[in-house]
Amino acid sequence: MTLQAYKNAQTATEDPRATEYRLFGQVTGRLLEVQASQAGGTTLVEAIDWNRQLWRTLAADCMDDRNALTQEVRAKIISLSLWVSKYSRRVTREKAPIDPLIEINRTIMQGLQGNPG
Repeated sequence: MTLQAYKNAQTATEDPRATEYRLFGQVTGRLLEVQASQAGGTTLVEAIDWNRQLWRTLAADCMDDRNALTQEVRAKIISLSLWVSKYSRRVTREKAPIDPLIEINRTIMQGLQGNPG
C-alpha cells in the first residue's frame, strides 16, 4: 500500500473530531516552533496564515445550516475566527505576542478531546 493510499484510507475512516484535533495539533505545533525560534518574516507569516486559514474554514463550516452544532456554539466559533483574523494582523504587523493564538488553539483541542480545561 502506498503512503498516499494509506493517507486516503485514514482520512476516509477518521472521526471528524479526531481530524480537527490532528489539524489543530499540526497548526499549533507550527506556531510553537515559530515562537521558540523567534522566527519572523515569511516563516512567521506562513504559520500565522495557516492558523488563520484553519479558523476561516471552521467559520465557513459553521455558517452552513447543515452543521450539527448548536447555533450558540457555531456563533462562538465564528466570533473566535474573527478575533483570530484580527489578532493575527497584530502579530504580523505590530509584533504582538503569538501566545494568545496558541492558547486559543490549545483550548479548542482540549474541547475536542473532551477535557474540561
